[in-house]
This record gives sequence, C-alpha cells and structure tokens, in this order.
Amino acid sequence: MGPGTTTTRTRRRAVPWVLLGLWVAVLAFVGPFAAKLADVQHNGVTDYLPASADSTQAAKLQEQLPGGQTTELVLVYHRDRGLTAADRAAAQRQVAEVAGRHALTGTPRGIPSKDGTSLMYPVATNEPGTDEDKRDALVEDVRQVAHSDGGLTVEVGGAGALATDAGKVYQSLGGPLLYTTVGVVAVLLILIYRSPVLWLVPLVVAGIADFLSMGVAYGLNQAFGTSVSGQSSGIMTILVFGAGTDYALLLVSRYREELRRVERPYDAMRAALRGCGPAVLASSGTVAVGLLCLLAADLNSNRGMGPLGTVGVLCALVAMLTLLPALLVLLGRRVFWPLVPAYGSTPKARRSLFAAMGTSAGRRPLTVLAGGAVLLGALALGALNLPGAVKQQDSFVDRPESVAAMETLAEAYPERSAQPIDVLTPADRADATLAAIRGTQGVAGVQKGRTGDGWTEISVTAAAPPQSAGETATIERLRHDLDDSYVGGPSAQQIDLVDTNARDRLIVVPIVLVSVLLILIVLLRSLVAPLMLVAAVVAVWGAALGIGGLVFGPVFGFEGTDPGLGLLSFVFLVALGVDYGIFLMHRMREESTRGAEPVAAALTALRTTGGVIASAGLVLAATFAVLTNMGLVQLVELGFVIAVGVLLDTFLVRTYLVTSASVALGRKVWWPGRLSRTPDPVPPERQPEPV
Repeated sequence: MGPGTTTTRTRRRAVPWVLLGLWVAVLAFVGPFAAKLADVQHNGVTDYLPASADSTQAAKLQEQLPGGQTTELVLVYHRDRGLTAADRAAAQRQVAEVAGRHALTGTPRGIPSKDGTSLMYPVATNEPGTDEDKRDALVEDVRQVAHSDGGLTVEVGGAGALATDAGKVYQSLGGPLLYTTVGVVAVLLILIYRSPVLWLVPLVVAGIADFLSMGVAYGLNQAFGTSVSGQSSGIMTILVFGAGTDYALLLVSRYREELRRVERPYDAMRAALRGCGPAVLASSGTVAVGLLCLLAADLNSNRGMGPLGTVGVLCALVAMLTLLPALLVLLGRRVFWPLVPAYGSTPKARRSLFAAMGTSAGRRPLTVLAGGAVLLGALALGALNLPGAVKQQDSFVDRPESVAAMETLAEAYPERSAQPIDVLTPADRADATLAAIRGTQGVAGVQKGRTGDGWTEISVTAAAPPQSAGETATIERLRHDLDDSYVGGPSAQQIDLVDTNARDRLIVVPIVLVSVLLILIVLLRSLVAPLMLVAAVVAVWGAALGIGGLVFGPVFGFEGTDPGLGLLSFVFLVALGVDYGIFLMHRMREESTRGAEPVAAALTALRTTGGVIASAGLVLAATFAVLTNMGLVQLVELGFVIAVGVLLDTFLVRTYLVTSASVALGRKVWWPGRLSRTPDPVPPERQPEPV
C-alpha cells in the first residue's frame, strides 16, 4: 500500500466530518434568526388580500386614521321564547361594563329584532390598532364580560371576533402541525425501512432542514420584506418534510443498491449521488421554479407563499444531498440493520408489484392509456359539483362563537346586514359622498366616522344579509358611483378575493406550465417526453379537483370552496407531480443510453424506481393530508386535493399511463434527441478466409 492510497483514504474519512462541522456552524449562525420567524408572522387582513384591490387600500387607509384600525364587534343577546325585561337590563349592564373597560368610538345602542328574540349591540374601538395580540386580548375580555346566564344566550361576533377565531387556527399551524407532520413521517419511514435506526436519520435531517428554512425565511423577510403568514410558514414546513423525505428515499435506495456493488460506504455514496443526484436536482429545481411563479399573483397570501415554499424545498435539497450522505457514510452499513446490504450480495429475487404492473401495461399500452384517460376524465367531471366561493362564516370546520353570532343575526335580522361596509373617501368630499351613499339602492344606513390624513371613514349598512347577492350588488353599485373612494370591509374583501383569484389563475397557470415544460425539455433533451409528463400532471389536477367536488359538500358538509383552491392545488400538483415523472424518465433515459430497447428501458425504470416513487408518494400525500386536521375549510380542501392528486399520480398515472405511453411511443418519446433514432446495426465480424 503506497502513501498515495493512505492519503486518499484519509481524505475520504475527513469529508463527512468536514460536512458535519459545516452544518454545526451553519445551525449555530441560523439559530437566532429561526427563533424570530414567529415574531414577523402576520395573519392580518391585508396579509391575505389582493395587493391592488379596493378593499386592501381601504384597510391600509383605516390603519392610518387616528387610533389606527378599528376593531368592530357585535354583542348578540338571544332567547328563543323572546327577551324579557331582565334580559334587556342584563344586556345594558354588560355593555356598560364593556364601555367602562375599553375606549369605544361611540356610545353602543341596542337594536332589537322584529320578533323580539334578539338584541344586538354594535361595538367599535381603536384600542388594539393593528396589534393582533391586543385585538385578541380585547375580544377575550369582552367575551368574559358578555356571558350567558339563565337561558339568555350571549355571543360576541363581528369582524374582530372572526379575525381572533381565525388567528387561533393559524396558531395551530406552528407546533401542532409540526408535531403531527413529524409523527406521520416517522411512522411511514419505520414501515418503509423496517429498521430501528435508519428511519431516524432522514427524519432528523428533515428537522434540521426545517430549522434552516425558518432562519432563511426570516432573513428574506428582513432583507426584502417578504410576507410571512401562518399559512405560508405551515406550507413551508410540510414541503420540507414531504419533499425532503422524498429525496432521502431516492438517495437511500440508490445507496443501498451501490453498497452491494462497492466495498467502501464512501465510494458507494459517491456512486449513488452520481446516479440519482441529477434527478433530485432537476426535480427540486422544477418545484422551486413552479412555486416562484406565484410571485406573479396579485393575492398577497399566494405571492408570499412562493418564496417561502421555494426556501423550504431548497433547504431540504441541500440537507439531503450533504448532511444526509455524511451521516450515512459515518454510520456505515450497520445503519441498515437488520437488513444490511453486504458487499457482493444480491437482493432476494421476489415478484415485484411494479414489475407486474409494468408487464400488464406493456402488453396492451393503448388499451391501458385509453382506460386511464376515460377514468381521469370521468373523475374531473366532479369539479362541476364544487360548491361556490366559501363565505366568511362558513370558513371554519368547527363553528366558533363568532360564526354562531353571525348565524343568530342572520336569522333574527333577515331584513338588514349586521356587517358594515367601510367606505374611505377624501375628507373634502365627505358630505358629497354621504349624500351619494344615501341615494344608492340597497343601503339601509350610513354613519360618518373618523377623519385623518385627508381621508374620512364612512360606515354603511346594507339592507341585504352579509355576503348575499343583494349585498354584493350594493357594494358593486357603491364602487361604480364613488369613483374617488375605496369600498372595503369583510364582504368587499370576499368579492375581491374571488375576482383576484380568477385573474391570478389566468396569469400564473400559463407561466407555471411554460416554466416546467422548458426545464423538462432541457433535462430530458426531448419534446415529446416533457409534453407527456405535463399533460399527465394536468390530468391528475383535474381528477383530484373532481374528487374534491364529489366529497366536499356531500361528505364533509362544506358550504363553499376556497377561491384560491384551483390555483394553489395546480401549482403544487404540477410541480410535485413532475417530480416523480423526472425520477422515472431519468432512469428510463439512463437505461436507454446503456443500449436497452425502449420497452425494456421503460419496464426496467418502473421496476427499479416504482417502489421508491410509491414510498415517496405515500409520504408526500400523508404530509399534505395533515392539513385536513386543521380548523379552516380552505386548508382542509387544499390538503385533501393535493394528497389525493399525489396518490393518483403515484399509483395510476406514473405507473400505468406514463409507462404505457412510453411503451407505445417507443423511441419517439425521446424525439428529437439522439435516443429517438434507431441505432445503426452492427455488421457481423468478418471471418478470415482460409489459406
């Protein structure tokens, strides 16, 4: 053994330790910033509204008025058989106590219902301003004062109470979401690896990647003002664990394969990285580019989700391609115990499920393609059954007190709206605006509010119930008639959300399709294969939405669909679905480059990657399914559609349809690349003539 060999071995032993040391240094640097991410997280109105909408401008102007943003509440007193004199006296005492404890913008006046069963007191205060914690404390204090007693039901509703109840749900996207995600991934990894140790390594690395992503997300917020909300940070965590575990499954599978061929773990890991590294890099790049396309959205919540989702995917990629290999090499073969891949051994020959699926797809590829297309098309028709845009009071899975108050008001006051429409008008035109509003059809009441910074706030009460067709028509008439004013409030915000999501779909969807297609063309050096993969994931998206339409209303009992469901589910399913297509097609191209015939290359690729893709799909679907346990309808719907779409892509489209299409197209799948051409036949070796 020469000195050169000894030096090489020493370097090989040092590389994993150097990487481990670098990660320790990075975490020590990022740690203080990661802990501050929660401090810059906001779930205010403007964080989820369109950047250019009327309602957003109105909310921003309200924050600049004296006292800051107004917190509007409604105290609802109700008795089924009619309120008594004692009930009214109790209501007056409680409202007076609220007024004594908080600086209200006006004297609360009770409004009785026509049937005598209810009494509502609208209450407004500038006390909390834009501070969400102060607003929540105010709502909780009012709820303690306004309490039910002796058959008298008291509920606190209004925009401020709704925001507080929604904030409680978003707070659950921190710790509870993380713990649930970790638990789900841990169980699946134990079942996949059947090892008491191996499952822990990728899980720990994913946790470290999540910690790193929090620090990077905080840095982006401080450097570029990137918005951070409970929704975007929760999605970032899910992407870190879902995508990161996918990359780990692919790498560990290839590493195990190389350990049977290569003696030293370091050399086996280098071979594994060379084999699957390009596919992992390409797939993560595709997801990152797809998510960054959300920057073209006008909706603040969607636009903020793009950078944070990209940060999550890239942090997972870096961790799984550096830290995970270092730990696996340091732990050696024993990390696979009890199923240790010995050098020179061959895995037990067993009938593979994916080999059987590939064989059936290879025998009748056109029949399988036609059957799959009919099935996906039939499922997509279910999207026609999707309910309309979800109303504010229907956006909670479990009915909080604020929603119960709105329902009581809607039943007791069918002739009027208990949710004000906010109009912000130039101060020098306030009187003219008041006159114009009073003359607008559908307006039941007008009240002039605060003035400051050249603007005046006017509170308008519609004659129709909140978020009804009549109130929507009133808001549209106000916007048409008041050219120099901004019309906002909860109902106007819902209208802007629907309109902006429709606009964002028309812009973001084509950008995502073109971006992903270009990346696939460069990666696969083909036009046909990328078009096939993109068509497949679009079909999956349509089918997943269709399944959602079949279960959201009839099974889950949801009264509406989140306006952003179509766009967000499209971005995630296209970006993440193409991931698995890259894994499969990259291995297929690898086999074709080695000289395998098209059918053999397709079946070999499915046989060797099918198990890994299935495991990765299960993990990714399970992580997004965690969202179905959250308390907001939009999160449940998003998690359900993505989880179902990933499962469809993994077990139907990727295994059957893409494989069948590849078999049917043969070499044409690589057109116009070099692999699309039939190789020239090798002439037989000429035998020498006998002398």
